[in-house]
This record gives sequence, structure tokens and C-alpha cells, in this order.
Amino acid sequence: MKKVKSNSHIMKKTILLLTLLLALVIEKNQAQTVTDIDGNHYNTVTIGSQIWMQENLKVTHYRNGSLIPNDTSTTLWDSLSTGARCYYNNDSVANAPVYGVLYNWYAVNDIHNICPIGWHVPSDREWTTLITYLGGESVAGGKMKDTGSIYWNNSNIATNESGLSCLPGGIRYYYSSFLFSGLRGFWWSSTVYSTPLVWMQILYYDMTSIETSNFNMKSGLSVLCIKDSVDNPLINVKDNQGTQIYPNPMIDKLYIDCAEMNDLTMKVYNLIGEYVMQRKLNNETNEIDVSSLPEGIFIIQLTGESISMQQKLIKNLQVHKIFN
Repeated sequence: MKKVKSNSHIMKKTILLLTLLLALVIEKNQAQTVTDIDGNHYNTVTIGSQIWMQENLKVTHYRNGSLIPNDTSTTLWDSLSTGARCYYNNDSVANAPVYGVLYNWYAVNDIHNICPIGWHVPSDREWTTLITYLGGESVAGGKMKDTGSIYWNNSNIATNESGLSCLPGGIRYYYSSFLFSGLRGFWWSSTVYSTPLVWMQILYYDMTSIETSNFNMKSGLSVLCIKDSVDNPLINVKDNQGTQIYPNPMIDKLYIDCAEMNDLTMKVYNLIGEYVMQRKLNNETNEIDVSSLPEGIFIIQLTGESISMQQKLIKNLQVHKIFN
């Protein structure tokens, strides 16, 4: 005689299955968001080999908890040479929830980091990778913009095929004027063009193109963060002059090969922005003793007359154990 399962048994299995499915959905949703130090949550999107935030950054503190000053003055903004933020028309209530915060480049470049752990401000090279993947400058803009006219102008031309959903936060020019909210979006890169100019990107409501340009460091622009990649550890490059920093992962020695070694300053920071090492380099001091550093991930910063770069470094003693 065939045994028939009871309704209660079937119900228990159904509930268990639904619970497991719900757990998978929650896990998936959690993996698609990132949270900054202020507790703001951001949706993310994978485009090719890159993972981007879908929303303009809103954070008011650096990664280590230090405040990014909010400058509302009309006279001091263009005199700043340190990190600062503002809201379009100095109206945080109307603009912050949708368009995020406008930052000067000194905030973007601050060693304490403006993006959440595991994320960074994209370099010009990373912007180029995104634009190329989306078909080039003439069409990539339309594929990056949020569709419709709720946040963009009524004549917005967009498909948002990438899912990036870019919104036009406008700009605060270095001489203090606010312009173009709803009409244009301006986003920093981490790459210096030629001081005081930095590479950045512009989207227009009435165009499918994206424009690569350069703006004064004192301007206030939006920020989109990109997830760190093991394959692309460069975070900020002014001109690396063929510089090589190796090995990576490192053990107890680090070597730096660079055309310009005279008056080159090396600084090493941990991931919460704490300074842990500094050296002045010359043509005879390219071997650095890093044995005092603990295992972990660090940021090395090299600065000189014609070079400014940062790179992620990993110290892993297990590498030594594997190969010895």
C-alpha cells in the first residue's frame, strides 16, 4: 500500500523551501548594496568587469570618521585647498536625497578616503573602460543616464541600458556659482590632468554622448564610487612615468623602480587612512624594509615634481610560507 504524506508534512517542507528562497533573495540583495560610514545605502550595478554605485555619493565623513566640512559661503569656497563639500544651492533637504553631495577635488583626493572600504573614486582609465564597454563616447552617455524627466530635464535622451542610472547633480564652479542641476551631471575622476586641472566626465540631458574634460580642483562635482579590483590596483595616477612597485603581495621587502627618484616621497597608509610609514627616496634607496608592517592591505602614495600616484598593496606572510 502506497504511503500518502500528510498535509502538515507537505506544509513544513513548503515553509522550509520558502525560507531558503527568502534567505537567498536577502543575501543577493545585500550583495548588491554598499553602506558608507554615515549609514547611507547605495545600490550597485555590474557593468562588464566593473562594479559601480548607482547613486551619487552622499557621505559627510571620510572613511576614518573625520568630518568633511560643509562650506556654504560665497567667498571662501574658491580659496580652499583642503577637502570640502556642499549641496546644490546650499539646500541639503531638496538636493541631497536625490542628487547627493558636491565635493571639491581635495576631498576626493584626501588620503582618509571618501568612498566606503573596498571602493574608490574611479581613475580616468576606469572611466574610459566603462565608456568603451558601452560603445564609446558618442553613445555611452545615453546608456548611463536615468530615463524619464523626473530628475532630468523634460527633453532627456536616455535608455539607461547599463543600469547605472546617473542623475544630474549640477556643479558648483570654483568661483562659487551653482549651475545645471537637472540639466547636466559632472563627476570627478581621481586622475590629475595638470595642476590645478583634473580629468572628469560630463553628461547632458539632450545628448547621448559623454564628454571627458578637465576642471579646476576647487570646483564642486558629484562622485560615483567604483569597487576595488585586484586586477586594477591603481587608484590615482598623475603620471606614473613607468613606475613599478613590487612584489605585490609583499613580504618584508618592497622595491620601487621609477625614472624620478630624487625628492620622491613615499607614504603608506592603512585602509582607515592611518599613516604607518614614510620615506624620502632617491636613486639609491629603492629597496624599502616593510617587515614592521602587519599583514593586511595598504595604500602606498608616491609624490614628486612630475608624479603623483597611489596603489593598493597587500602584505601576506603566507606567500613566504608557500614558496619556502
